[in-house]
Amino acid sequence: MHSQTNSQPQSQPLLSIRGLKTHFALREGLIRAVDGVDLDAHAGKTLCIVGESGSGKSMIARSILQIVPPPGRVSDGQMIFARDGRDPVDLAGLDPAGKPIRAVRGRDIAMIFQEPMNSLSPVHTVGDQLMEKILLHHRMSRHEAEERAAHALGRVGIPNPRQRLSTYPFELSGGMRQRVMIAMALACQPALLIADEPTTALDVTTQANILDLMAELQAETRMGMIFITHDLGVVAEIAHEVAVVYLGRVVERGSADAVFYNPQHPYTLALLASIPKLGARRERGQRLHSIKGMVPHPLNRPKGCPFNTRCPEARPGLCDATDPRTLEFETGHFVSCHMRDPAIVTRREEATV
Repeated sequence: MHSQTNSQPQSQPLLSIRGLKTHFALREGLIRAVDGVDLDAHAGKTLCIVGESGSGKSMIARSILQIVPPPGRVSDGQMIFARDGRDPVDLAGLDPAGKPIRAVRGRDIAMIFQEPMNSLSPVHTVGDQLMEKILLHHRMSRHEAEERAAHALGRVGIPNPRQRLSTYPFELSGGMRQRVMIAMALACQPALLIADEPTTALDVTTQANILDLMAELQAETRMGMIFITHDLGVVAEIAHEVAVVYLGRVVERGSADAVFYNPQHPYTLALLASIPKLGARRERGQRLHSIKGMVPHPLNRPKGCPFNTRCPEARPGLCDATDPRTLEFETGHFVSCHMRDPAIVTRREEATV
């Protein structure tokens, strides 16, 4: 696991998100897919966003690039993107269809989607798709774009990259298609890469190779990375910072060491307890820990803390009535939980005396 000590001063974030809200106005009601998220991504560092399916991880990523499907839209908050040598820009204030955000997508901020076959055109060659993206963001000849595309394929470990330019996606294996997606994302040398569960559909060996490849490319280019996953094993391997998301909110965030070795939120504790442990002896009748219940439907959002309906520490009249405030538990380690709030804990202790 990467170590990040709290005594080291943090550099200026590459992307600083504050109070981000993404809402879907439906006839049935308002869906708060992203509900006041704060995050920071730094150059050369990996921020892992963790949570169950339906927790809002992918919607955070789509909000950053302003590619939220209608009728959803970014309704509030700031996303300050500060690439070296350029004035900071608030991505939240850009028109999703305007030229400024289109110039950022793919060039300054690139994204690898979960399923490559849904992102690659089956009727165009790998080379045509790579060169189209390169020519969109850079002024160069088609021959220069072809050279750059072949170089990009070679960088991600695809053999005979020049021959692969004439290959169609369906002719490649799942691992090779994912490498093509990474090549497309890195072809314009982005400052920030967003990877939305890029290894979910791959076998363990290919997954390890892809993760090693991304780490090598990050070390070469000082690229910042936001890695979205539900696999805490992957998080432990690659993360510098971790944000635990539940129902559109960040319930805990901090360095990987802080979140793994000193977790505070009951949801984080439950996720960590659900990991199978090699070498652990199973007691008779003891089953693998699981989190009771399901992530609530967005239209049936519970009042108060969003996790209160599944939380073993929930207190009636408090957790189901009032939103918890976000506190800095220790330097750089934030948690949103009533049971970790010193003011509430003190009142409860005084009431029991």
